[in-house]
Amino acid sequence: MMSAIPQAPTICRETPIPLYGVTHDRDWQPLVRVRSKSGVRQLLLFCGIVSSVLYAGMNVFVPMKWGDYNSASQTVSDLSAIGAPTRQLWVALGIGYAILITGFGSGVWASARRNRYLRVVGALLLAYGVTSLVWPFAPMHLRGTEFTLTDTMHIVLALASVLLMLLAIGFAANAFGNWFWRYSVASIVMIVVFGTLTGLDASRISSNLPTPWVGVWERIDIGVFLLWVVALAIALWVRPEEQTVP
Repeated sequence: MMSAIPQAPTICRETPIPLYGVTHDRDWQPLVRVRSKSGVRQLLLFCGIVSSVLYAGMNVFVPMKWGDYNSASQTVSDLSAIGAPTRQLWVALGIGYAILITGFGSGVWASARRNRYLRVVGALLLAYGVTSLVWPFAPMHLRGTEFTLTDTMHIVLALASVLLMLLAIGFAANAFGNWFWRYSVASIVMIVVFGTLTGLDASRISSNLPTPWVGVWERIDIGVFLLWVVALAIALWVRPEEQTVP
């Protein structure tokens, strides 16, 4: 009598295949979708950190290309002014910064979930990024030259950018715990204080008078915002992932 030949087991579609703790194949696609969305979100948040590093580096590297430039007594806008030897380099790097900060705004929006404050912050940072793309079309003139329409546009863009920054920091202050609220409030106070000091020298700039500290005040202002962007990116990066899939 012949013994039965064992048959190889057939694997059908309904065979449970464990995957990261999932025991049913119909759960596989949503799991991959969650991981994929998380990876994109983290990449966009990382854009915020890179944007701050880039802009800080621009303020160190670009002035080296202009021998007569003084970072303490001249504004950042002088580096992209009409007739400045560093204009083309600054504009090229500035576009990269605008793209990165816009990507970061998208990452904040994607991280908002049901937090309406973070959703507003994401929208404000997106608006700030789009505004940054307009800067090359509204350059100021070097000191001692005629004041034109582009100088007026430059001032309007500067005011709009500062307003968007302050609003973003203000709304984000309510999105996390007390530590981030205190840090955000301190950032707002510093931006207002050093922004006021910078603004007090505006009339002296237009009159081509000495401004020995205007570059220092402005760079402290900028540095506060750059550090806040890094802090927000890290806070959102370490935030626990939502477990449910829409």
